[in-house]
Amino acid sequence: MAQPNYTRTKRACYFAYVAAASVFCLPPMLFVTFQETYGIPYTLLGTLVAVNFCTQLGIDLIFSFLSKHFNIRLTVRVMPLLTSLGMVVYALIPTLWPQHAYAGLLIGTVIFSVAAGLGEVLLSPTVAALPSDNPERDMSLLHSLYGWGVVLMVVIGSAFFALFGTENWMYLIMALAVLPLIASLLFWAAPIPSFEVSHPESKTAAKKRNVGLLLCVVCIFLGSAAENTMTNWISGYMEVSIGIPKEVCDIIGLALFATLLGCTRTLYAKWGRNIWRMMTVGMVGALVCYLTVGLISNAAVAIVACVLTGCFTSMLWPGSLILMEERMPGLGIAAYALMAAGGDLGASVAPQLMGIIVDTVSNAAGQMGVTGALSPEQLGMKTGMLVAAAFPALGVVWMFIIKRYFKIGKKQ
Repeated sequence: MAQPNYTRTKRACYFAYVAAASVFCLPPMLFVTFQETYGIPYTLLGTLVAVNFCTQLGIDLIFSFLSKHFNIRLTVRVMPLLTSLGMVVYALIPTLWPQHAYAGLLIGTVIFSVAAGLGEVLLSPTVAALPSDNPERDMSLLHSLYGWGVVLMVVIGSAFFALFGTENWMYLIMALAVLPLIASLLFWAAPIPSFEVSHPESKTAAKKRNVGLLLCVVCIFLGSAAENTMTNWISGYMEVSIGIPKEVCDIIGLALFATLLGCTRTLYAKWGRNIWRMMTVGMVGALVCYLTVGLISNAAVAIVACVLTGCFTSMLWPGSLILMEERMPGLGIAAYALMAAGGDLGASVAPQLMGIIVDTVSNAAGQMGVTGALSPEQLGMKTGMLVAAAFPALGVVWMFIIKRYFKIGKKQ
């Protein structure tokens, strides 16, 4: 019996990752617009990010315990349709009922976050299940396309806003909702592989794997927190703290961040070795970048540090998955769901914490009449970046705990 041609399947997964980038990068680009147009405070805007990833977290946990009850092939094919529906709701309700703008943004976020959660759970194990001479390369390439998708969306978004104004943001969201529809069609035309939903083993082996999996889940939590804090706040930080026009800071901020993220993942897919070392260097570099952004007043240095965070955090999420596969091969879909849960938890906690700190410090500084080189809002932004440095700092420590547990040698 002839083997199915999985080339179309791999391409469908890759396109779905690119299409999903709009869900993650466009809302943060509009934070200031939503605040000015609808009067939504930064804490609630940060809550949208938290809702996004908490919804994904819920989907991850459901799959962790109930994966055997799902029709995986059908779920993969229907998943992009939910993304399109969520984006349409996200755009239409604030347009038609501006007095209920936040409710519309919230409902739309929940819907497309369900699809995003399904993507996190299913796309990585689908690619991992495909026959390949270099599965590590395929996994890194899959996640690199998220970065390239962000670059594409930022360029398209910035050009759109420059030509038509941010007040017409809803038309851009509606147009981009077509991309997930295309992804769904690609999945329907491609064979979907079967893969294990669980991994039967002895009690001793199960205990060892559970501890190892827990270490990897915490690792992806810290890496995701380090990456997504900057992803969600880089445009707002540069616009408020440095005073760069929105269109410019989206390009030199978020787009360059995503470019470095995508380049690093692509280069690792081609030539990368020793994922533990790569992730450890990434944690250290991210820590230095966050401290630089929070402490240095020079605008040029702060911009460079913001952008370089994309390079250093690029392999922290996919690297955790690669590390899990290297050290505990053959895990089922439930393990990928738990890893996605850890990543989504980090991506929800960290940006929300940043929003709370910005509002709290800004309001306190304003009420106290603090004067100086920084405005209250600028002070809040810098304080938030300093607090966010705790995630990569803990990540450095955690990487050495992982090294000791898995007995990763110098030549590994």
